[in-house]
Amino acid sequence: MAEVNTDSGKGKGGKAKQKKKTLRVDFTPMVDMNMLLITFFMFCTSLNKPKTMEINMPAKTDVKVEEQNKTPASRTYTFLLGTKDDVYYYNGELKTESYEDPNFLITTNYGEDGIRKILLEKNTAVLRQIRDLKVKLENKEIKMEDFEKLAAEIRVEGAKISGSSPIVIIKPSDKANYKNMIDILDEMQICNIGAYQLMDMSDGDKYLMYQKTGDPIFQTAMASGAK
Repeated sequence: MAEVNTDSGKGKGGKAKQKKKTLRVDFTPMVDMNMLLITFFMFCTSLNKPKTMEINMPAKTDVKVEEQNKTPASRTYTFLLGTKDDVYYYNGELKTESYEDPNFLITTNYGEDGIRKILLEKNTAVLRQIRDLKVKLENKEIKMEDFEKLAAEIRVEGAKISGSSPIVIIKPSDKANYKNMIDILDEMQICNIGAYQLMDMSDGDKYLMYQKTGDPIFQTAMASGAK
């Protein structure tokens, strides 16, 4: 509340003093108003939900491990994460003659014209089916829960069918940074890759990396006789 105080006393010689007004504003009622506003915004604001990454665990099966891990070489793409935000890849199986081929290990990047372009071109069949699902979702023919379930089934089925979807192996170096790992996992989701896994670099991979980059951290592979 505001108060106005006036002073009308007389000064020396009987002369009246000039009136002075003192204004004091009481902000106490504003405390209650602030509390009401804080409460209002707390109830009306939607909190950010934590984002999680889905991990599909291998199903229990009687198939031998050797047969289960065997994948067509033509569909397998191995990405090697370097030490300075660089990434390389090769298609197929790493063989003895691969070390002599300077074009076997290919340089790429984390941008739209790099990893994403490579995987999108190899995953057209799955992407076409998921695109049709998105049209049904936009037309409200299916619900979001149904869309996510069907899309997951399409990715898994695409990974099983020969020639339908690429199989990706990600091998980070010991000095690869955390950001690069998140970037390439994001690309797996964006490109709807149904089968991908993380593995350690083999001595052969390190040998290829040393030939390509000259980075001394990969030189130990040469000393161990990777060839």
